[in-house]
Amino acid sequence: MGNQVKSKKAKEILSEPRNQKEEVQALQDAIYVIGGKWKLPIINSLCNGNRRFREIERSIPGITTRMLSRELKEMEANQIIVRTVIPSNPVLVEYTVTDYCYSFGDIILEMIKWGKQHRRKLKTVTD
Repeated sequence: MGNQVKSKKAKEILSEPRNQKEEVQALQDAIYVIGGKWKLPIINSLCNGNRRFREIERSIPGITTRMLSRELKEMEANQIIVRTVIPSNPVLVEYTVTDYCYSFGDIILEMIKWGKQHRRKLKTVTD
């Protein structure tokens, strides 16, 4: 992204004069919703087609059942995912991402891009 594009985007997002308290609060809100070790991997798992609890759990190495349950509840409360109970025998529960979740898809893609670049940068330093 060029400097002019970044500057224009910054002017659209940031207030004039700058309000540092508002900016910090916005960052904290965003980090609360998608931050932590597990939320983005859970979103990634859901976007890759895993809908059932056990499917999600198996797709994320190291996550515990308790942690997944806690994170899913928090993400549902923040309207990032929807939990649907399907009345059958046995009862099925499915999780899906919301349109609201897709609203930060570009952010996630940029984070993946940055993470890949960062890994390459560190690898070239250690080689």
